[in-house]
Amino acid sequence: MARYTGPACKLCRREGKKLYLKGERCTSGKCALDRRSTAPGQHGAAKKKMGEYGLQLREKQTTKRYYGVLERQFKNYYEEAARKEGMTGENLLILLERRLDNTVYRMGLAESHKEARQLVLHAHFTLNGKKVDIPSLLVKPGDVIAVKEASRDSAKIKALAEALESKTAPKWLDVDKTNLTAKVVSFPARDDIDFDFNEQLIVELYSK
Repeated sequence: MARYTGPACKLCRREGKKLYLKGERCTSGKCALDRRSTAPGQHGAAKKKMGEYGLQLREKQTTKRYYGVLERQFKNYYEEAARKEGMTGENLLILLERRLDNTVYRMGLAESHKEARQLVLHAHFTLNGKKVDIPSLLVKPGDVIAVKEASRDSAKIKALAEALESKTAPKWLDVDKTNLTAKVVSFPARDDIDFDFNEQLIVELYSK
């Protein structure tokens, strides 16, 4: 399946919740969901009773769209989560949190997951001193993510660095705001994820 390139706000309206796909715009008065909370399309305003399958599907779509992964990628993450010890739903969210693009977003050096993915693809970051351009790489404790030296003078990186002072990183990341680096001090825990996911619905969907 091709990556979605349409209006990001339509995805939030479809899921009925803010997915923070456009960064600061989502917390301002310009948020499309605040202005028009109905689902997109001519029948979007109609009240529909959602069954068990519908709730499970919407939760899967919400999670997939929040992290910006494709359908096959998401299923692969689920299968890997199911093979690990522990609760499959929590394992799934922790795997998604460990993606390099999400780590850059959690560092505060991107306004959205989409922007973080683009910055990684354009090789603005290093991982353990080596240039990296794969957003799906999974970070682990001990890894160090840094803005590449050649990218520090770019207007975009400078603007993100200035805004970094007001942002708080999760406890599994030790962020050096002066040097624009972050060290992964532990694996993320379920409590570190502040978005309201109901991962059990995803497990129920894939268990059918």
